[in-house]
Amino acid sequence: MAADGRVVCFGELMLRLTAMNSGMLLQERRLACTFGGAEANVAVSLARLGWPSAMATALPSNPIGVAARDELRGWGVDTAHVHLVEGRMGLYFLTPGAVLRPSDVLYDRAGSCFAEADPGLIDWATALNGAGRLHLSGVTPAIGRKAADAALRAVKAAGRMGVPISFDGNYRGKLWALWDGDGPKILNALFAEAEIAFADDRDMALVLKCEFATQDPHERRRLAAHAAFEAYPKLGVIASTYRDLSSVGAQTLAAVSFHRDGRQTRTGPLNLSGVVDRIGGGDAFAAGFLYGVHTGSDDQRTLELALAAAAFKHSVPGDFNMATPGDLEVLLSGALDVRR
Repeated sequence: MAADGRVVCFGELMLRLTAMNSGMLLQERRLACTFGGAEANVAVSLARLGWPSAMATALPSNPIGVAARDELRGWGVDTAHVHLVEGRMGLYFLTPGAVLRPSDVLYDRAGSCFAEADPGLIDWATALNGAGRLHLSGVTPAIGRKAADAALRAVKAAGRMGVPISFDGNYRGKLWALWDGDGPKILNALFAEAEIAFADDRDMALVLKCEFATQDPHERRRLAAHAAFEAYPKLGVIASTYRDLSSVGAQTLAAVSFHRDGRQTRTGPLNLSGVVDRIGGGDAFAAGFLYGVHTGSDDQRTLELALAAAAFKHSVPGDFNMATPGDLEVLLSGALDVRR
């Protein structure tokens, strides 16, 4: 499954506004400002791992949009297909969780310049020329009808050009509830074009309208993977994580992947104590997995890299994962002493 060429990520880059010191939103009347978004998180993480990545998106032609574009550039992401257009920046507000209080996300992205962009804004023949992969997630079509149309155009263009597609289910109920789009139908159409899917039994139950009635989480994922391979002839591998929480700051994380030919791989769990920020952990997992695939790693190594990347992200504030290949090696080695 090894491939050459950059990974092109398509989705919305937002301004993230986070409550300070794990407090409630506006409790301190200050918010930490960073940038983030599912596909941008993957692009940055891949660039940090040393694999070429590019971002295709629309940002506002104002200082905030320019700063967002330049942030991507600063991490090594190709921004040749980041378009600056009229309109506003999408926002999301994060109230970080603590102890037994879960994190909470409040979106303010309706009517953003990305949501309102012409579905034909990206010239995919140019953006995907020489690319090794198109990556997108279920967040993008949930934003609205134009974004959903744009996502479908992107995967169809990649299919015509023979560019492999990876798709992260990323169901966002709060976004789908804001418009009359048929989420399961649209996500089903996107899963149908993917070679790699990041999804679990909940995603498959939603899009395939079926249940996986067993208490064993691994068996549920196995049954979901089997159903996905039956439904989607292009799909070659499906991967996901398992999370067990005793509190917001104390969790364990494991991972599994299933291949069409029947191969299964499992790794973990890793104990995550003192979690700093789990937002973007799934995107870090996807980036680590794609890094393993594109560098020709075997199944076990690929999944270990993916889980290590996800675990590392839990130690980093903000959406973007800062892990380098060396950081992942240290994490996998279990070394916890100060590095001098």
